[in-house]
Amino acid sequence: MCSRLRVSVLRTQGQVPARVTESFILSGYRLEFSFTQCLISAFRPTNETGNFWTHFLGLFVFAFHFWELFDHGSRASLLEPFLYPYWSYCVGVGGLLVVSSMAHLFNSMSLLIREICFFIDYGTISVYTVSSSLCYYYYIHHGGQCQGAPATPSQLDSWFEMLYIPCTCLIALLCTMFCCNTRIIWRRHRYTIRTLVFLLPFTISSSPVFYKLYTGTQRSGDTLAFFTRHCFWLLASAIFNISKIPERFCPGKFDIVGHSHQWFHFCTFMSILDELHMIKGEMKIFRTELGPSPTFLHTFGVLLCLQCCTAALITWFSVQAVSTHRISKSQ
Repeated sequence: MCSRLRVSVLRTQGQVPARVTESFILSGYRLEFSFTQCLISAFRPTNETGNFWTHFLGLFVFAFHFWELFDHGSRASLLEPFLYPYWSYCVGVGGLLVVSSMAHLFNSMSLLIREICFFIDYGTISVYTVSSSLCYYYYIHHGGQCQGAPATPSQLDSWFEMLYIPCTCLIALLCTMFCCNTRIIWRRHRYTIRTLVFLLPFTISSSPVFYKLYTGTQRSGDTLAFFTRHCFWLLASAIFNISKIPERFCPGKFDIVGHSHQWFHFCTFMSILDELHMIKGEMKIFRTELGPSPTFLHTFGVLLCLQCCTAALITWFSVQAVSTHRISKSQ
């Protein structure tokens, strides 16, 4: 089997279909690897190896910092309602990191599997944005109200209460649909579309933080510091994803290590880590002063509903990919 893996040599850009190639990446491509060969390729120098490890190892770093909240003498039950949004966030981030790393590891099994892997990847990104919105809603929006923040006009406040979570869910589904479409009809500008499309959910999800910073009602300087760094890392990830730096200036030199998608992964993970620190800081301040108590239905129930809708979207696009794949094979 090792000999077969050596025979299935890594290919150059001209030896793989155009749908597999990445801009300015000239070598290190895998094609039609078996499941076992994909697993082994995680320990070989391919152009996907760094993409896999930057998120797979990040999962353990996130788990350490996530669990750190419970290592300071807290006697609270891990299942108390106060923690429901926090656990929902864990599900969202964990799903994002696991699915992203697996998509990069197994996408070379076939062209069809490649498409489906990344459809699922886009779906988990959308679920993550909603899971973070749940934390913003309960720990930042309602937490600020408990500290006597200036009251917003009652009508505006009621509209926000009613529409914030549904809007984040709707935008998440739209983002999934747009990103999946970039693999079908918008391939030429796929990097720009995928990057810009997720600026909208970030803006909507972060509105409670923007409001508190605008009104000066944030609880501590840590909130501003972590949120500023969160925004910085997101901006850096967007720049790497669109610009294709550094491989744009030295095609072929960064095929295995140091290309833009690896830096994109690193920056997105760092943004998540700073977001986690911000959420943990807000939780510690308002642990006993939270407004409405989170419920299972309004946290995990929201995520489950979103995941069902996302799964339906992914299934629809996967069916389209299967049809396209059959047509191309027949031709």
